[in-house]
Amino acid sequence: MQLLNSKPRLYFLKTVIHLACLLTAGWVFYLAATDQFGGDPVKELIHFYGMSALNVLVLTLCVSPVSRWLKEPMWLRTRRLLGLYAFFFAALHILSFLWFDLQLAFGLFLSEVVKRPYITLGMAAFLLLAALSITSTKAMQRRMGRSWQRLHNWIYLALPVIVVHFYWSVKAYLGEPLIYFAITAFLLWLRKEKLKRGLKRKA
Repeated sequence: MQLLNSKPRLYFLKTVIHLACLLTAGWVFYLAATDQFGGDPVKELIHFYGMSALNVLVLTLCVSPVSRWLKEPMWLRTRRLLGLYAFFFAALHILSFLWFDLQLAFGLFLSEVVKRPYITLGMAAFLLLAALSITSTKAMQRRMGRSWQRLHNWIYLALPVIVVHFYWSVKAYLGEPLIYFAITAFLLWLRKEKLKRGLKRKA
């Protein structure tokens, strides 16, 4: 099935991704700033950006199996863009927490990172996404050689860490985190042979 058999179609798809992510991020910020985003706009904004980061990261990891299923390799050329937007939303998640919830109290922020395990996990995942984003260019790929792939395989750890961060942050309803655990388990199961090879090389 050739869904994306030309460059114009690929550019169209990437344009859709840009517009969907940027317009959504801006519109939700506007709603929160004008007090139209739930009973607690700050809390809702932080949660929305965090869930957006998680959802886009899930989409990023869905690209390869979907591309194989559809026999459409051009889908693979959207992975980098989706990964960058996962980091983008994760950065907005942290900035919203630091700016609106903590009023830019950096000392308090560091204290929260140390004292609260779910925030510690979230920051660890964010730093990992930051490393993957910084090194995502073709120039960095050429410069790093084989170590580039080893670094970017850490995305398979980032997703479960983020899901645990989400699970620990929820104080009442656990149904949604459990759904994400199931999705994560399925996406990692699809890559079980690749993960086994990686573990054997490290052994």
